[in-house]
Amino acid sequence: MSGATLDPRLNPSRAAPKKGMTLSWSDPRLRAIVWQVVIIGAVAAIVWYLVSNTNRNLESRHIATGFGFLFQSASIPIGESLLDYTPSVSTYGRALVIGLLNTLKVAVVGVVLATILGTVVGIGRLSPNWLLSRVTAVYVETLRDIPVLLQLIFWYGLMQALPGPRQALNPVPGVFLSNRGLKVPMLTWQPGYWWVLLAFVVGLVGTLAYRRSARRKQEETGQRPRVWPAAVLLLIAFPGIVWAALGARLAVDVPALRGFNFQGGVTMTPEYTALLVGLVAYTATYIAEIVRSGILAVPQGQWEAGGALGLHRGKVMSQIILPQALRVIVPPMTSQYLNLIKNSSLAVAIGYQDIVSIANTTLNQTGQAIEGIFIIMLVYLTFSLSISLFMNWYNAHIALVER
Repeated sequence: MSGATLDPRLNPSRAAPKKGMTLSWSDPRLRAIVWQVVIIGAVAAIVWYLVSNTNRNLESRHIATGFGFLFQSASIPIGESLLDYTPSVSTYGRALVIGLLNTLKVAVVGVVLATILGTVVGIGRLSPNWLLSRVTAVYVETLRDIPVLLQLIFWYGLMQALPGPRQALNPVPGVFLSNRGLKVPMLTWQPGYWWVLLAFVVGLVGTLAYRRSARRKQEETGQRPRVWPAAVLLLIAFPGIVWAALGARLAVDVPALRGFNFQGGVTMTPEYTALLVGLVAYTATYIAEIVRSGILAVPQGQWEAGGALGLHRGKVMSQIILPQALRVIVPPMTSQYLNLIKNSSLAVAIGYQDIVSIANTTLNQTGQAIEGIFIIMLVYLTFSLSISLFMNWYNAHIALVER
């Protein structure tokens, strides 16, 4: 009987108001609307007060506002740039773009290397080999307990303590490590390479399409065609044929010591190298724990089932365990990617000119601090939202779907 009184169809007093009826304050829908309007109005009032107060203070101090300074000539010396830049000729806008590219260079390479290193270390911690599991455990427990800023300073100091170019370390032919940075060979780009790259992209699309077709055929017939022969044909043989048809040759610019410094190749400056190594080594410790916990979340019976099929431990890990563990690994991995990108702002401590460093110099020279801080916030917000959207899409893509 009490349940019937809660049903609006059996209790007319609780039914939704009909058209033409007035809402009373006791109606929760009216209260919800009123509170939303009040909160939105309060937020708008606070924003209006902050903006008007800021503008009033800037006018009283005769400080210019706006982004017109981006088109003024900059006098910022930039030692590492992917674009052509000349102080006192190039603009502040171009300098900020260079800082953005420098940040991207750290973020993209750092995310890839940290993922690889963290995955290897995480799997190593679960290895039955006593020495390997203990070494990886010491690595994780040591580096993740040391502040990342202190690690960056350590790696930068280590780079500065390396010998000069004449006594540079040469661990691999063509690779030199000195206090001037890391020198590695560089591929000299030729026009024919564009066609080879296009052939590789076409082969990659064809491989993905064939893989999807093979998966569909497996669902229909229970038999899965081998994908690797088609991948070798499309990703290696097809670009190779294009390479041979164009008569392209492999031109590599190998660094060599001439005088007091190296000539040729590409240089990774001490600041960039220290920042990259520090961020990768630090972030990989957290990624390793995420990978380890994701693998442990897979039931032990999956290992036993793979072993019963005659698969060796590595095959079980790559084909059975990791695909299932990804559904646990991906969400927290997103946070570590975001942390790596945000921690790259500490580059200013070791002199690497990223977006934060160049924006700080810009606002000090122009006096337009609000615009400079806004640019920095916008850059990191864009990075964070882009990575979050991609990782959320990937997480949904690999999610289990009930059929």
